[in-house]
Formats: sequence, C-alpha cells, structure tokens
Amino acid sequence: MAVGSQDTAAFGELIRRHQSQVRNFLRKLSGDTFAADDLAQECFLHAWDKLQTYSGRGSFIGWLLKVAYTTFLQSKRKSKRYAEVLDEAAYVAQTESRSYTETSSEVSDLDKLMAVLTQEERAVMIMSYACGLSHREIGEATGMPVGTIKSVIFRGKEKIRTSFEIKDHQHG
Repeated sequence: MAVGSQDTAAFGELIRRHQSQVRNFLRKLSGDTFAADDLAQECFLHAWDKLQTYSGRGSFIGWLLKVAYTTFLQSKRKSKRYAEVLDEAAYVAQTESRSYTETSSEVSDLDKLMAVLTQEERAVMIMSYACGLSHREIGEATGMPVGTIKSVIFRGKEKIRTSFEIKDHQHG
C-alpha cells in the first residue's frame, strides 16, 4: 500500500483515483478552474510529503480533501483574485437573485447560491453535496465536530433559502 512504503506507483494510482474529486472540490471552492488545477497539483505534492500523517483511520479521500482545503486556505491568503471572484459572484447573485436564466455567462447558479455563504459554510456544503462525504468524513477533513458540521449545513441551507427567497417545500 502507498501509505506504508511511500511507493510512487501506488501513490500515482491514488492520485488517478481521486484527482477528479479533488479538482472538482477545489474548482467549486475557488471559483477558478485554472487556479484549481494548480491547487490540485500543489495538494498532491503536499499529500505526498505528509503521507506518513495519514493514519489509515477514516477515508483516504477525507484526509486528501483536508490537505486540499488547507492548500486552498494557504493560497487564498496569498491571492486577491479569490476575493475578486467571490465579490463578482456575490454582486451577480444580488442583482440576478430572482432571475434564474439558463444562459448565465460567467457565474453559474450554483456560484450565485454559494456566494452568500461564508468560506467555511461553502467548504462544508461542497464536501457534503458535491463530494458526497459523510458528516464524520467532513469532520475529519475540517477538524470540526459532527454536531458543528450538521449546524453549518443547516445554517448554509437557511442562508441560501433566505437570500434567494426559496420557499421551504413543507411551508410553501
């Protein structure tokens, strides 16, 4: 196994197996395809360096997304482009919140919805809904307790509903 021996061929297989999920996570988190691809490469380099810290408990993808999230946070501190993309998405979301058009040019409907969330809420929602991680796996990736993960998801959904005047199907 790659973890014990740091076998490059086995690690290469792990990258092949998980690279699209890591790239998609970083694309949704950053809002920038090119930056996300660079971040994914950086993430896999960090993962190789930190491979001995993976204990084998919990899912490998959960651990890998934790490395990806940390890589993203480190790069964000260095980049103003991230803030610009978010501001643009938030502006578009604000001006077009009630006009869901199929031909949204630069910013997708998902980007508009995600723009109302904090960075933490966005990361947790992406891990849950886009990456399909369990609450426990998200907890491992973010270092948050499961109860907090559930609260963040609930709060994120409420923010989206309120911001876009989406009626709860039970009450609407």
